[in-house]
Amino acid sequence: MASNNKFRVLIVDDVAETRENVRKLLQFESDVEVVGVAGTGREAIDIAQEVEPDVILMDINMPDMDGIAATEAIRQKNSYVQVVILSVQGDPNYLRRAMQAGASDFLTKPPTGDELITAIRRAGTMAHQEKAKGGASAAAVTSSGLPSVPSISASQGKIIVVYSPKGGVGCTTLAVNLGIALHNDETRAVIVDGNLQYGDVALFINEQGKNTILDLTSIADDLDPEIVGDVMVKHEASGVHVLAAPSRPEQAESVSGGEFLKTLQYLRRLYAYVVIDTSSLLNDVVLSAIDESDIIVLVATQDIPSIKSTQLFLNLLVTNLGADQECVVFAINRYDKRNGITPEKIGSNLKIDVAATVVLDERVIPHSVNRGTPFILDSKAKVASRGILSLAESVRTRIASIETRDA
Repeated sequence: MASNNKFRVLIVDDVAETRENVRKLLQFESDVEVVGVAGTGREAIDIAQEVEPDVILMDINMPDMDGIAATEAIRQKNSYVQVVILSVQGDPNYLRRAMQAGASDFLTKPPTGDELITAIRRAGTMAHQEKAKGGASAAAVTSSGLPSVPSISASQGKIIVVYSPKGGVGCTTLAVNLGIALHNDETRAVIVDGNLQYGDVALFINEQGKNTILDLTSIADDLDPEIVGDVMVKHEASGVHVLAAPSRPEQAESVSGGEFLKTLQYLRRLYAYVVIDTSSLLNDVVLSAIDESDIIVLVATQDIPSIKSTQLFLNLLVTNLGADQECVVFAINRYDKRNGITPEKIGSNLKIDVAATVVLDERVIPHSVNRGTPFILDSKAKVASRGILSLAESVRTRIASIETRDA
């Protein structure tokens, strides 16, 4: 038996020459031990059960079962195992699917020796840390005020994406006020600004932090609670945390969908609710958020362009993205009872129930935005605030319903 300090590695690739080349490369590393090789996905599942590796180097394209499906099957049986996916294609779709399956890293083939060794050591360290936790569920509180990372088996927070395919419908207003409505001492919330080019979430709470989401996504593999706590903008009036957008539009290009996904996956370990404000553009970052989400708050207004765009998105969501429409909480924003296009008509046309309506209050909402004071804090009795509280309750109820169904 190898030393516990060594990283036990299983190599999975359908090309024998590739397996042997990787094995030869790793034999010179004193802290790495190759404990097995496999030529197919199904073989990898069986061997992983036998040899109990810390790290699996997994090719993505194999004849019987692709590496992503094999990764998911292995991780379901042993959540401590860390999988590094290797693919000749650096396609963001592969990366997104790999991370959803539980892979800890993604390398484009052929990786350099340094890239491979670094990825193994990083993944191996994670595996050893997870084993050491042994499923402990109690989390210590750090000086940042955030709980430390629970074990993989511990309950995870819920990711709520606030999205509209039509710009200008008030997603940021709803995301900020919804995040505050969901936040309390027992269910702490963070609001993530996923509109990386022109995000305004920090402005909506009249705050401006020196740090932004770039400070987390750039080190997405090495996050810890204190780093996260230092980067967050703290809203004193509500206690909610905000992860601000980059300060300049061109910096948005520095954030990949994979880095954003890893950051969200880490945040859900620290917060009960991760509320994400998104842009309308379905780029890699927004798609990563949608793929990882538990609930999508889909926002529309009482006009034909918004309804048309919402219909197109619902079709795309179910047909192309493979999402369950049960995860969609549909909200009408800026509701005006004088408008003949009623929520009932919109819901009937789109074949989806309207979960909440937020009234157009021209005296309250624009003033709230300009002051940087979310209206939910001013008075919960105002009609707009009641709409937000109704939306928050719909989100909680839908989460509970899905959990009961899937139990």
